[in-house]
Amino acid sequence: MSPDPARAVLDDLPDGVVLAGGDGLVRLVSAPAARMLGIDADEAPGRPLPDVLRLQDREGASWCACNTPYEGLATRTAVPEQPWLLPDGSEVLVAARIHRTSLRDPVDRVAVTLRSGRGRARLDRERSDLVATVAHELRSPLTGVKGFVQALLNRWDKLNDDQKKLMLTTVSSDSDRLSRLIAELLDVARIDTGRLQLYPRPTDVATIVGRVVTSVQAATSRPVVLEEPGDLPDVLADPDKLSQVVTNLVENAVRHGDGTVRVHLEAVAPGAAEAGAAVRVTVDDEGEGIPEELRRRVFTKFWKSGARGGSGLGMYIVGGLTRAHGGSVTITDAPGGGARVQVTWPVGPEA
Repeated sequence: MSPDPARAVLDDLPDGVVLAGGDGLVRLVSAPAARMLGIDADEAPGRPLPDVLRLQDREGASWCACNTPYEGLATRTAVPEQPWLLPDGSEVLVAARIHRTSLRDPVDRVAVTLRSGRGRARLDRERSDLVATVAHELRSPLTGVKGFVQALLNRWDKLNDDQKKLMLTTVSSDSDRLSRLIAELLDVARIDTGRLQLYPRPTDVATIVGRVVTSVQAATSRPVVLEEPGDLPDVLADPDKLSQVVTNLVENAVRHGDGTVRVHLEAVAPGAAEAGAAVRVTVDDEGEGIPEELRRRVFTKFWKSGARGGSGLGMYIVGGLTRAHGGSVTITDAPGGGARVQVTWPVGPEA
């Protein structure tokens, strides 16, 4: 017996498919659907659809009894996607198409698709992680802002100028932290949905990195050293995004590393590690480093190391913004111990 071409095509699809005729009997079950339903695909044809499509909701009602694909208005053409439980208790997303030759004729065939619910469960977990992260990260600065503003309102006449200045400085710092978190969340959403907007143009990396290092040096007691050659080509980058990437890298090294943080710039010639000319930014610290088995996880959302805080979004944004520019980012061991993160950016065509 020669194989059914339609069956072969459906077996190659990631989703399961069950086809039933107008008489309510199953005509075909694809291999993915058979695996999900725990049946033999070769024995399913000829059986009633409810016997093959053994799906239940959490109250024990079956899919066929609830959706009655062979009944209802003649204009009905589909059953929207719904979550249902397989016999083993796992969740699948089920949708159906209802076919008629014409509005005056009965249902001719029903096509049901089954999709694993693990992807949706993962998205639900990510949403929960996002809500938990946002709530945790917003609570601390908001509490500080509210407390200091309330103190200023209630005790303005009793506070001296130095006390007022300290409180207002703290409020300003916490407000900046809130603004940055919101910007990170927006960038994560744009990266995830592919809606990231970039405005690349020839950009002086040394100037951008110098400003970032100076800013970080002013906010920490840790030594941050910039090492750069005298002449570097311009890279093709969105200056704001490049600054954001370098800021995340340097601040991450300060927060999670130890000792001196060293930032090194160098030009990479065409035909070396990269396909074309590029500028490489290297950030080293003297901490414990990142184990090799964890380095891929660093660029996932909400990844954190240690107990030094952070939203867990910084390195995810670094990876997303760098790849969006056609660059690359890698993690290795620093020569003197600690972590080394290297980011390469392609050189602009003018160079």
